[in-house]
Amino acid sequence: MRAADTATKHFRLVEAVSLVKKQYMKIRTALTADAESLIEFNQAMALETEGKELESDVLRRGVEAVFDDDKKGFYVVAEDSHQIVGGLMVTYEWSDWRSSWFWWIQSVYIRPETRGRKVYSRLYDFVKAKASEAGNVCGIRLYVETDNVHAQKVYEKVGMSASHYLMYEEQL
Repeated sequence: MRAADTATKHFRLVEAVSLVKKQYMKIRTALTADAESLIEFNQAMALETEGKELESDVLRRGVEAVFDDDKKGFYVVAEDSHQIVGGLMVTYEWSDWRSSWFWWIQSVYIRPETRGRKVYSRLYDFVKAKASEAGNVCGIRLYVETDNVHAQKVYEKVGMSASHYLMYEEQL
């Protein structure tokens, strides 16, 4: 066999493996078995974005409550090579003005080693498709820290835009 033939076969094999790897990432609604990853993600996100350490027991009860009561929302995860690499939660807000639902994306976290691979874009596309299937969703919203410019750019790339609303809160 000539060297050129070997190089061509090697190139095709490498290209085929690369395509399989890219297509392997699976986006799906989270299962109760994914709770540990979601708890880990929430801990990491709170520390990374706000410098907060969350109480493990409270966080665990909070995550498990979503699985126990679908009125609270649902989680979506990205799975690559049988490992959860990202996730988010969707909660609901009724709009009496529109007589339909806004879905709120919360608790977004992507493992640092998989950032830049469009994991969030895939999660967002999945959420948009589910919202479209539901038929009674008028929009998707999220909030982001004002100084988290990187996340803002990611959200803009998927088609979201800054709202004219400011968020106020009082913690009780």
